[in-house]
Amino acid sequence: MSDMKVVADPGTHEIVITRSFDGPRDLVFKAFTDPDAVRQWWGQANSETVVDQLEARPGGRWRFVEREAEGNEYGFHGVYHDLQAPERIVYTFEYEGMPGHVLLETIVLEDQDGRTLMTDTSVFQSVGDRDGMLQSGMESGASESLDRLDAYLAKAKG
Repeated sequence: MSDMKVVADPGTHEIVITRSFDGPRDLVFKAFTDPDAVRQWWGQANSETVVDQLEARPGGRWRFVEREAEGNEYGFHGVYHDLQAPERIVYTFEYEGMPGHVLLETIVLEDQDGRTLMTDTSVFQSVGDRDGMLQSGMESGASESLDRLDAYLAKAKG
């Protein structure tokens, strides 16, 4: 059972997601920054994630395409601003289906005796953008993707 919490206080520009994982933070950090790992957990279970680009370094770019069995594709991209292994990743995030709505995402990973607490803070350009993300089903999508990350970590730590 996931302990995921989503906080989106009314009138603010941010969404904060917290969740713990049964795995060391260096493995969780790798899951976010290694193309082979990302392919295995990012996105929805009924789709395939294609990692078109992933340059996990300040100034590096990333682009993922989620491909459904029916052939629909959804692209996402951004630029890494900061990476401090294994505790912090900062990057922009933009859904290509709605260009111009860029958010800044900061993932902080805290070690908790072999487990990892993730705090994921997304800052939007406007309250309207933030509310639109919430209304798009972001919470259920994030939950499914993070459940898949948990399953990946269980396999990866052997």
